[in-house]
Amino acid sequence: QVQLVESGGGLVQAGGSLRLSCVASGLILSSYHMGWFRQAPGKEREFVAANRRSGGNTLDAESVKGRFTISRDNAKNTLYLQMNSLNPEDTAVYYCAAALVWFPTTPQGINYWGKGTLVTVSS
Repeated sequence: QVQLVESGGGLVQAGGSLRLSCVASGLILSSYHMGWFRQAPGKEREFVAANRRSGGNTLDAESVKGRFTISRDNAKNTLYLQMNSLNPEDTAVYYCAAALVWFPTTPQGINYWGKGTLVTVSS
């Protein structure tokens, strides 16, 4: 059974940083392209960043470029999202996602989802 379990969310002030983690079980991380999506209250789930199987190329949404960094440790079966210079518009539930194709920037085409971790940025 595949599980993606996110952690690291919480409450942070604007300008602060958080690092999210996603631990995978039941799948081999190096076999999947991995990414992060987020969903703010009342809004659709949106793409944040993605990382190739090898951990090489990345893809970032314009809204997070220069602030967020996606990375992975295949040996630990873990995906990360370092988030810096957070602002209140970054408040959302952040979801870890695994895909066999590179890379769906809409929720369709994602093979597996985590249950999410809440990030709240106060002004």
